[in-house]
Amino acid sequence: MTVKRFMILSALAIALAAPAWSAAQDAVLEQYKTQAAAADGAFAGFSAEHGKAFFLSTNTGGGADTPSCTSCHTSNPVNAGQTRAGKAIEPMAVSASPGRFTDFAKTEKWFTRNCKTVLGRECTPQEKGDFITYMSRL
Repeated sequence: MTVKRFMILSALAIALAAPAWSAAQDAVLEQYKTQAAAADGAFAGFSAEHGKAFFLSTNTGGGADTPSCTSCHTSNPVNAGQTRAGKAIEPMAVSASPGRFTDFAKTEKWFTRNCKTVLGRECTPQEKGDFITYMSRL
């Protein structure tokens, strides 16, 4: 196979796979939308701007060594992060990690763990949806 043909087939495979990732992310967001609407009758949708502010915020309710999402994920979600134990973390941005936020149970597991660590509480459905919306637009 020529290099040109390989590149064309690779691009085609990525293009065909992308809608599946998008549909799976949409399904996760839809679950958070349902939860947010049930929790707040005035739910008006998710905001990438609020998601960015949430991601970059510094908090006092969680662990002293993890006051922000950026403590482990860096301030640029396109970059890989690192846990406090030194384990690599894939980038949070969907553009860099297309499989992110495609499985609701897995997404919920990590939100539960990380929100308690950073915030000292569970994240709200609104915060989760805003966060995913921001990460999906990078």
